[in-house]
Amino acid sequence: MIQSLTSKPTEQSNLCFLLTRQASSRDLALQWEGGQLTYQELVGKIDVAREWLVDRGVSHGDRVALALPNVPQMVALYYATLALGAIAVPLHPLLSAREVQYQVQDAGARLLLVWAGTRVAGELADLDMTAVNAGLSAVEVIDGSVIFEGKAETHFRPCAVETDAPAVLLYTSGTTGQPKGATLSHANMLSNARSCAQVFGFKPTDTIFGGLPLFHAFGQTVSMNAVFAAGASIALLPRFTPQGAAALCADTGVTVFAAVPSMYSAIANYLETDTALADRLRGSLRFGISGGAALPSSVHADIDRLVDFPVYEGYGLSETSPVVSFNQAEFGLVIGSVGRPLPGVLVEVRDEQGHPLGADQPGQLWVSGPNVMTGYWQNPEANEAVFDGDWFATGDVARLDSQGNIYIVDRLKDMILRNGNSVYPREIEDVLYTHPQVSLAAVVGTADLQVGEEIVAVIVPRTADLTESEGDELVAELDHLCRQQLASYKYPRSFLLRAELPLGPTGKILKRQLAASL
Repeated sequence: MIQSLTSKPTEQSNLCFLLTRQASSRDLALQWEGGQLTYQELVGKIDVAREWLVDRGVSHGDRVALALPNVPQMVALYYATLALGAIAVPLHPLLSAREVQYQVQDAGARLLLVWAGTRVAGELADLDMTAVNAGLSAVEVIDGSVIFEGKAETHFRPCAVETDAPAVLLYTSGTTGQPKGATLSHANMLSNARSCAQVFGFKPTDTIFGGLPLFHAFGQTVSMNAVFAAGASIALLPRFTPQGAAALCADTGVTVFAAVPSMYSAIANYLETDTALADRLRGSLRFGISGGAALPSSVHADIDRLVDFPVYEGYGLSETSPVVSFNQAEFGLVIGSVGRPLPGVLVEVRDEQGHPLGADQPGQLWVSGPNVMTGYWQNPEANEAVFDGDWFATGDVARLDSQGNIYIVDRLKDMILRNGNSVYPREIEDVLYTHPQVSLAAVVGTADLQVGEEIVAVIVPRTADLTESEGDELVAELDHLCRQQLASYKYPRSFLLRAELPLGPTGKILKRQLAASL
């Protein structure tokens, strides 16, 4: 577990200090459909939101659960919570009552704020308040009418905090058992925001696409905290659609597009049908940022052809604030790699016995640095399982090349064991994505008495409503491709065509849910 960095509390240690420096600036901070805010106006709203939270009993150290989409109120309440020295607990607005109940109870939240019209708001009556109510003083549904009218003059000063004071609790996806709350300190988040702003090369004149959900670490750090660290602006999109995203980028002058692979794929598919919008975007976007999963080389090529900007891939986890590494322009774009570690971040590939491995040898990726969480919230057993001193076990299989570029091979737990052979789905998916008809691909293992686990490929074709014969032809082509490109123990034994795949909040394919449905 990361050692304590406790020091004398200061305002500069608070993540909100990113905004304190911009408090009097009239430069643009936020844009969305129908509105915009300068830094001065945003800070004024945060100040009012802080008083609003105090009126609801929130104080230093309290947890505030925020189940809101990407709206200005989410930004104001997030920073207002931190400004009080309280802890933000962002929740997916589409969680079920059962999921909300567990996370609010586990966090010991003082206040639960829910956006009207979301699933969480609709299922509040199903919450077992007896179980949740140990520390919860209020549940409040808010909407666009809560606008936090900013003060004309504000002397915004965030609460002084110690560097290792908790800032955010992010509940992981819970691939095994219940979700765990990754405790990210102010130092974790500040470090990652500043490093990202530096490595990405954000400029004050940039506008970053804000379609990544702000309840997730990727959206918070890359699309918000790093943006404010650079004095740039965000164009918020509450709900992603490819047409809405492309139009927002054109209308607000987005210069940096931050997204997950499924978003890039959807944008590329849409722009094939709207060449006028593609032409508007061409030349206005400097580059793209991608993370959460591998971006197929075919999508790289589509984006380059349609709108002509490079997409740099990176890697991270909720537990690492989240960015560990990034393809950096100064080293050149290395397709297939997630780049090199951020400044101050150390990585190591180890074998099953914990011994470091040499270049190009796959093993579990371990990370150490100022971005690594202080631990899972009130869960010493989980911490024991993932920490070796200051080193954190990612659960991902990776390799490092001789230049220090990281290549993610697969999730350790996604590995398929077929006839005693280790099979990594990512390698098979990379082959499948070379077929022009493949829009999305997921490879999973299913229980099999003969071989232990059998390999199944689930495909979303680019062309919807294929006829039966067209579907059979596509399956035959994919089978031939895999047999040609992969060892005999690796190629899928069955191919399934689906209209869609189950996706998580950031567009990542939910493989365990998919496998359970087969």
